[in-house]
This record gives sequence, C-alpha cells and structure tokens, in this order.
Amino acid sequence: MTAVRRAVPEDAGEVLRLRQVMLDAMAPAPTSTDWHAGSLPGLRARLAEPDGDLAAFVVDRPGRPGALAALAVGTLEYRIGRPGNPHGRIGYVFSVATDPGARRRGYARACLAELLDWFRERGAGHVMLTASAEAEPLYASLGFTRDTDPSMRLYL
Repeated sequence: MTAVRRAVPEDAGEVLRLRQVMLDAMAPAPTSTDWHAGSLPGLRARLAEPDGDLAAFVVDRPGRPGALAALAVGTLEYRIGRPGNPHGRIGYVFSVATDPGARRRGYARACLAELLDWFRERGAGHVMLTASAEAEPLYASLGFTRDTDPSMRLYL
C-alpha cells in the first residue's frame, strides 16, 4: 500500500520541482525554472489552507527525506449549475507527476485516487483534466473519457 498524504507548506519547493518535471515532459525542450521564485509564496499559502479550494496529494520519496516521489494537484471550482451538476462544483486536475526515478510503482495513481476522493467529498459534479498521450491510459483506467467540447484559450 502506498502512503499518500496531503501536501503541507514545507512541500512547496518539491511540488514546484515535480510540476516542472510534468511541464518539461510535455514541452519540446526543458523550460526555465525562473517562475518558481514567484510561485513559491502563493503556493505555500494555499497549501496552508486545509479547507481551501486547492489540494495536493503526495507520496514521499523512499530513502530521500524531504523529497517527493509523486503528486496530484487540483482545485475545486464553481460554475453556475446545470443539469447533472446543479451545485456547479467541478474539480480540475492540473498537475500529476512522478519523479523519473520513482516511476511505474503506482504512486501517481495513488495520489490521483486521493484527489478524486477529495473532489467527491466536496460535491464536485465532475472532474476535468488535460491528458498527455502517455498519461491517457492511467486516466482512462480511472474512468476519465475524452471530452467532445472544444476548448479555447486567451492569454492575458
């Protein structure tokens, strides 16, 4: 059984490191880590809010105190209700990552399962995420399906 726990403010640096692992895996070339310093204070503050709308579930790296092996991070968001989700709560998973030296041990699956339970406990009507081709089998095995709605984005 994999020991999963809720991330605490002291984990913020490792959470950012693993998020960078995920971002680099999806980019054509490794990206800069310059953004970490600007993100760290806000992430620490959000991880300190036990009843907040952000949750990160992590697995500690065996044999490496202070290091994380894997994580799953998401937010609970509100949208105006609709059929099938009258309360308007949705979960959004935005980071799932495993340290390259700790892969194929079920750590990310265990973290994601805890995050999904957290969403259920808070009444989320559904959960959304963006899947890389590599990660799609994991998400599909947990019941995620491809969304038919097109997505658009505006950078401000």
